[in-house]
Amino acid sequence: MNAHGASGTPGTPKLPARETWRELYRHFRPHRWTVLLGALLTLVGSATALSQPLATKALVERLGGDQSITGILLLLTVLVVLGTAVHAVGSYVLERTAESVVLAARRSLIGRLLRLRVPEVERTQPGDLMSRITSDTTLLRTVTTRSIVSAANGSLTFLATIAMMGLMDPVLLGVTLGVIVLIGGSVGFVMPKISKATKRSQEAVGAISTVLERVFGAFRTVKASGAEAREAAVGEAAAQEAWRHGVRSAKWQSLAQSSIGLAVQVSFLAVLGIGGARVASGDISVASLIAFLLFLFYLIDPISELVDAATQYQVGSAAVARIVEAERLATEETGTGSAAVPGGPARVAFEGVVFRYREELPYVHHGVDFEVPGGGMTAFVGPSGAGKTTVFGLIERFYEVTGGRVLVDGRDVRDWPLGELRASIGYVEQDAPVLAGTLRENLVFAAPDATAADIQEVLVKARLDGLVERLPDGLETVVGHRGSKLSGGERQRVAIARALLRRPRLLLLDEATSQLDAVNELALRDAVAVAARETTVLVVAHRLSTVTMADRIVVMDAGKVRAVGTHGELVAGDALYGELAATQFLTVADAGPAASAAP
Repeated sequence: MNAHGASGTPGTPKLPARETWRELYRHFRPHRWTVLLGALLTLVGSATALSQPLATKALVERLGGDQSITGILLLLTVLVVLGTAVHAVGSYVLERTAESVVLAARRSLIGRLLRLRVPEVERTQPGDLMSRITSDTTLLRTVTTRSIVSAANGSLTFLATIAMMGLMDPVLLGVTLGVIVLIGGSVGFVMPKISKATKRSQEAVGAISTVLERVFGAFRTVKASGAEAREAAVGEAAAQEAWRHGVRSAKWQSLAQSSIGLAVQVSFLAVLGIGGARVASGDISVASLIAFLLFLFYLIDPISELVDAATQYQVGSAAVARIVEAERLATEETGTGSAAVPGGPARVAFEGVVFRYREELPYVHHGVDFEVPGGGMTAFVGPSGAGKTTVFGLIERFYEVTGGRVLVDGRDVRDWPLGELRASIGYVEQDAPVLAGTLRENLVFAAPDATAADIQEVLVKARLDGLVERLPDGLETVVGHRGSKLSGGERQRVAIARALLRRPRLLLLDEATSQLDAVNELALRDAVAVAARETTVLVVAHRLSTVTMADRIVVMDAGKVRAVGTHGELVAGDALYGELAATQFLTVADAGPAASAAP
């Protein structure tokens, strides 16, 4: 296949504030009543706290007389205990709801990312996509519940506290608000900086995931190349970048919080000074000044909640932008199936197919035409880069043709329901991927309803029955990450068995026997030959032994079909195929007796 690797993920564009709020509400909406309950409980807890300064005022006034203070002390105790308990319940409800928001977002993202079109995945780094499911959704939790509730609760508590302070002494309230507005205005300056630093920090976290995914995807190659130190340096650089932006975000958040603390402290000193003068002049009582100062300290919580809400919004908006970007990646239609659709061997035809992977890349196919009747085996041969593997990608609709048509049973693949199309196809990729899990899970991956008899049948066909007998846990043996506990040939046989177990109408084999020894290759060729009696087999092959058993051979070169015929016809009539065949004969002759054993 022509190279068409993914490029790095570009920086995520910032969403407009209105769109950010709309996206936040979309995540928040299913849980709005639960959030409202939690908000009401925390608000009740805050309200009980607001009544404490008034009770304290009454207590101070009674200290000057002969009245008992037992009732007041008991009331204060009840208010403290009740307020704390109600607030704790409200906080639990909100945190539980926040986890539900994250769960829903992760479910949605996982389902969507697994339905992405292949070109989208190839353009985006997998590690970055994974970080959007993990770290970005975690940030979403705080902004959809804590930020919204903190803003609402903080606003109501702030207004209630201001109203109580205004009723107690408007002059001292004016002093308080003047200081808070003067110093607190700096908070608005740092909020955009928090958003910018957080967005870059999240992108850097995605880069760390990308580095690790790249390394662990080629772990043996890294070790064999002695590249551990170099790759560690790349990972450390990405971690350093995430740390740098995280520290920057923390710096601005700390500045925002400390500004509010400073505003309240300065307000306290101003109120203490001016309030003391008003007490001395007889304008207010000592009890009123004490109560006002208590209200001032209670003002710290709602102001802090408002600042925290604004901060969390800036942090969450960066995460929302990255989640939205992932949600806008192009996906395939839903409804993919697993059971093959009956109907006998499938017919395949390419009519003037023109294709390139992206607009900036050269064309891979330049008007490809061929027709494959139902049943039998058709081999595709040609130099590297001729576009052979791309043929399979277009049949599976991993990619859409740029021009022309791909037909299965005379019907354009774009007109097939995608699930029905793929359910009819068995596909063995070039690198024969094996997933982490047990051997059984890998075998039934494309046919989850396969019976024990079906599995045993394909084990024999794929020459895996002996392997199963040797494994400690048989079919339940864990094969390791990407099948690391299996040899290359065993992985290929597992992939072939998985495709055969599906009983497809069309079987696509992309160099499916390249890592097999002569004995196992011969056995699998026989199994494929048997399958070709009941299904249509298309195989990309470089081994002459595979090509000679094909019913027809399609010779491709430079993105075009050069010739179609049998082995004998092409050796005599096509110079390129004759050259390829001669090279293969030389390769077989030079490889020694073991290789020569394969017919």
